[in-house]
Formats: sequence, structure tokens, C-alpha cells
Amino acid sequence: MATFDDLRAVALGLPQAEEISYRGEPWFNVGKRTFALMSGPRAILKLDRGHQELLFEIRPETFQPCPVATVKWSYVRLEDLDADELARLVVEAWSQVVPKKVSRPYLASLTAPA
Repeated sequence: MATFDDLRAVALGLPQAEEISYRGEPWFNVGKRTFALMSGPRAILKLDRGHQELLFEIRPETFQPCPVATVKWSYVRLEDLDADELARLVVEAWSQVVPKKVSRPYLASLTAPA
């Protein structure tokens, strides 16, 4: 079962990511662009649109739409995920907001042979 501490550890380990507090809730940003936040007991992640639509369809108990302005975000029940799945989702969310010149080398390092 994934926890908020797992989310925080992954998010803050990503290049250029920082934690801010907004209305008493933790938000994870790159500059002024948010990629993950907590809202009460649920996380909200900025996932790739195609991926989130698939998750809404196949795992509706874990992933629900969270409309924010004109962008659809994803509500995520952390207790339904393991730490590895959460880590992949947080990296995906981060890659939606960070400049490609930052995300490409980082993502390549994740798939490079050891």
C-alpha cells in the first residue's frame, strides 16, 4: 500500500521538483507548474490524457477524473497502489510539466542498462 510519504519521496527526488503548501495542502511543482498534490485523503496527479482515460475505465475504484479548469487531472486512491506503481505515476505526472530537456535525460537514465 502506497502512502503520502512515498509520493513525497519520489516527487522530491525528481529534478527541479519542490514542495509548496497551498491552503494547508502539499503541492509538488516544477517552477509554478504543479504535477502532484494532496487533497484530503486522495492524491491528484497530472497524468497523460490517454493513460488517465484508460485508468478511469479499467480501475474506476482507484482513479477518477478531477476536472481542473480546462485540464483533466486524476484523483488517485494511494491505498490501492503499491509504492512502485505510485513512483511510475509520479514520474509520469512530473514529465507532463518539466521541460523536455530535463525529462528526456532523466527518463532515459531510468531505462538505461545498469
